[in-house]
Amino acid sequence: DRDVILNILGILADLFSVGTDRRIHYMISKGGSEALLQALVNAAQTAEPDYSILLPLLRLLAKVGQRDRKFGRRVQMLEAIDVTLSLARKNLGHHLHLIHCLWAMRVYASSVTAGTTLGINGAMELLFKVITPYTKKHTRTVRAAIEALAALLKSKSNSRRVVHRGYLCGLLRLYQDWHQSDVSNSYIHIRRGLLLCLKHITNIRSGRETFRCARGMEILFTTVQDCLASKSLDSIVTTVTQILRKCYPKESLPLATASSSFSFSPPGSISFQSPRSGPEGKFEEDGEEEVEKDFDNDDPESKEEDDDLETDVNILRSRPGLDRPEKELAQYEAMCAELSHDFQVGIHKGDVLRSLPVTCPRVIPSAAFMQQQRGRGKDQNTKGPRPEPAERALKAPLKGPEKDGKCLGAQTTENKTTGDSAQNEDGLGEEKSSARSCGLMLRPLPKEASWDAKTFNAQFVSCCSPSPAGEVGALDVGKGLLERRQGNIPFHSPHLYMAKARSTKSIPDYTFLALSDFWGHEPPSYCQSMLERKYEVQRAKIFDDIRRLIQPGDVIGRVVFDLEDLDTPDCLKFFSKFESGNLRKAIQVYGFEYDLIMNADVNSSQHHQWFYFEVSAMKSAVPYRFNVINCEKVNSQFNYGMQPVMYSVKEALQGKPHWIRVGYDICYYKNHYRWSAAAAGATQRKSYYTLSFSVTFPHKDDVCYLAYHYPYTYSALMAHLDMLAETRNPKKIFYRQQTLCQTLGGNPCPLLTITAMPESKSRNDLEQFRNRPYVVLMARVHPGESNASWVMKGTLEFLISSDPIAELLRKCFIFKIIPMLNPDGVINGNHRCSLSGDDLNRQWLAPSPLLHPTIYHSKGFLYYLRSIDRAPLVFCDYHGHSQKKNVFLYGCSVKETLWQAGCTVDTAVVTEDVGYRTLPKILDKVAAPFIMSSCSFLVEKSRASTARVVVWQEIGVLRSYTMESTYCGCSHGLYKVSTSRERERERGLQIGTRELEEMGAKFCLGLLILQLKSWPCSKKLMAQAAALLDLEEEIRDFQTQRSEDFIPARAVFAFH
Repeated sequence: DRDVILNILGILADLFSVGTDRRIHYMISKGGSEALLQALVNAAQTAEPDYSILLPLLRLLAKVGQRDRKFGRRVQMLEAIDVTLSLARKNLGHHLHLIHCLWAMRVYASSVTAGTTLGINGAMELLFKVITPYTKKHTRTVRAAIEALAALLKSKSNSRRVVHRGYLCGLLRLYQDWHQSDVSNSYIHIRRGLLLCLKHITNIRSGRETFRCARGMEILFTTVQDCLASKSLDSIVTTVTQILRKCYPKESLPLATASSSFSFSPPGSISFQSPRSGPEGKFEEDGEEEVEKDFDNDDPESKEEDDDLETDVNILRSRPGLDRPEKELAQYEAMCAELSHDFQVGIHKGDVLRSLPVTCPRVIPSAAFMQQQRGRGKDQNTKGPRPEPAERALKAPLKGPEKDGKCLGAQTTENKTTGDSAQNEDGLGEEKSSARSCGLMLRPLPKEASWDAKTFNAQFVSCCSPSPAGEVGALDVGKGLLERRQGNIPFHSPHLYMAKARSTKSIPDYTFLALSDFWGHEPPSYCQSMLERKYEVQRAKIFDDIRRLIQPGDVIGRVVFDLEDLDTPDCLKFFSKFESGNLRKAIQVYGFEYDLIMNADVNSSQHHQWFYFEVSAMKSAVPYRFNVINCEKVNSQFNYGMQPVMYSVKEALQGKPHWIRVGYDICYYKNHYRWSAAAAGATQRKSYYTLSFSVTFPHKDDVCYLAYHYPYTYSALMAHLDMLAETRNPKKIFYRQQTLCQTLGGNPCPLLTITAMPESKSRNDLEQFRNRPYVVLMARVHPGESNASWVMKGTLEFLISSDPIAELLRKCFIFKIIPMLNPDGVINGNHRCSLSGDDLNRQWLAPSPLLHPTIYHSKGFLYYLRSIDRAPLVFCDYHGHSQKKNVFLYGCSVKETLWQAGCTVDTAVVTEDVGYRTLPKILDKVAAPFIMSSCSFLVEKSRASTARVVVWQEIGVLRSYTMESTYCGCSHGLYKVSTSRERERERGLQIGTRELEEMGAKFCLGLLILQLKSWPCSKKLMAQAAALLDLEEEIRDFQTQRSEDFIPARAVFAFH
């Protein structure tokens, strides 16, 4: 009955015109889609089709089909595709009827199988008849046809059909016609629809090749320039950008090989060979490119993937046995000499360390170190070479921090008796070149009158000479520099730094010191807010990259720096061959724009993120653009307000020796360079990413250093440790520096012991001294995470300070600290790996004593503590996080892991102490950069071999953590407010070295509060704590006290 059908269709249209999609989904669940499709087929197959029924039917189908996931299958089952195509062909001249058919076809094509069937049955030919030739008549029909065509072209077979039949060139011409005629921007939807068609076609390799041959890159690049100024045309600009980036020819980096410029042969292994990059054509893949929803990148702070969680309860609760013979653990006894030291009567507490024999702590050498020692005389192994004249001269009294009026410096560090803290002078240095043996050179400074030519225009080449005159020349230059130095930087001495740097062993055999490291860093008095993110900057830089391809004649393309060839032409000068430096190649693109390529980690062809290099011979007030073109991470905090850091030597000479955040127009995006699957160890090729930023240097002909983050070198650490030893109060602080082992490169890995001296030599006080729980802290297993070293610096300086809280903390714990687990990686400018090419934080399950000595012996030391029932109370590994803000902890929990994975947890079987949450909750209250909501206690399969998980699982440490510190800044709390302006207040502050060091000190405070909250404390200790900390709750539960000398401390403290 025609009237009944019309009434039903009218009622359905009214129902679906208001409300939510819930009504449509209900109709679909009751078979509504099939009923509508069957009605369409029945009405269309009559001799005289009734369009008063067909048109509302087609409108309803277009609406319902968008919500029905199985609509494509139903369309094919009921043969509605042929019916709709037949109606469209009959109504090519009747645009009202035709547009309804086109709406239905667009919905049919949302299913790939239905779209493919439409293509086979001639739908695309029909659509091209509708949209060509260009005309402004019946634009509503043209728009519907273009949208239907775009939906059809999501099918790869349809895209291939379009390419093979030559329709792509017609689409380009049609787009040009619409672009040129649409002066008033009235037909944006039609123009964008045509661009979507091109976007889908270029998802296949033949489509990209045809597009380039038809000069599509030039056409779209030229036409889009007219759209950049209008905000209303953003949708067109975005789609054009996606097409151009996708069709940009893929190529390998302009390097002969992807492997590092530095080579090292680990013991028992063959030389690392990196696969060479293939020709450009091999980078093209016949497959759909990843869909870029937003080329400005999505927010990186995403949740962990649940499928990576470890859900096997047996694995989570297992306690694996030793990974080495038990008898090996005896060698670590010497690293806990405080447990057996008797503090003999008659020896002043301040001289306790001097009473320890120098040979007591054992140095555990690596295999590479042992190989270098074979064949040497016995005297050589027991007695290191005498210091050379230059070294003796450098070890003059220094102007450093003072204690009780006494000047501290390198001279006094020679006499300190902290076990084997002497830096193993019988290392690999004997085989270094003569240039190295006479001492490091400072980098030359520009020749300019204002720099005091007498001081800075010295002949630095003379420093390379092994003659005494050369040594004196180097010292004169250093002395001249220090005469210009204004004020003192706490815990830094240029003399001592140079002395330590001379004994540091590197693969490239560095002969230069970076002036930024020599001079030192002092945090500025001001804070810097996060940079405002500008969406259009990234788009503009992508178009600049495309302009290079379209207009190659404007590109200079000159290599101005290469690690293998240090000669630089007359332009901006680069240099990176110094400790922790990383810049492999610099290419001048335009007059003030440079592409930079970072060096891969030694024995690797990847891990590009860390950079640290010198620039000089610049002009002032001129914006220089730097593009680091071989970054690997998919996203970066550079897209969310982070800036790189810069150190100006001229500013330092003027009394402002600061690393500061610099740069503007900063963005991070995927580029057209690819790295091979063989190099990446993956099944398909991956993209590189570009970090682009601009810098305007404050001075002409300055010497500046640019870095990913605040650098902290191995030599800086060793100098810092010497100064810590001298600034401590030996009457109150038990401080001991030992060598855990030798690294593959022959550098000592320091191990520190810090605690309070016993109150007296009485039996009770000695027992209290020896029974203090252990806390084990480590840092810098990943060399590029220099922020971890700054946090560790704050921890160390707080622990040896005279702060009353630090004194109390030392009485509670014995701290065992390994401040740098990967010295070789730090020295040689690596980002993630050691000299073996391995990520050391993925080797804790089964570390090799040959390839991973620092991890092997760190784990062995922890095994030893467990074997004597002294497993650490807290273990924490300091790291840096490149894609999140703030500071947070990762811990380990069986229950939270199972709950997150959706597993049923039997609480009667799976029991767990929730004490692992106490420390992060404390830090959330006392440390401004810390945020509890970013903490995670999940155990992932991919993290099973990390320090955090292995120490938790094998050593049995409940409070085993990784502390992650941001490279960028803080998005909450105290550091969120930067200035009075509301927009900057919302952005928050970028984190600096002062805030990182403060975090290290606040971590110590958190440990003290953890101790007071969780374990019995003496009345005396409790009284001291109450005097220093503000009690929010009264100490209660006295009835549980074990004796009159001990009470349980269950109070929550807030730091003043």
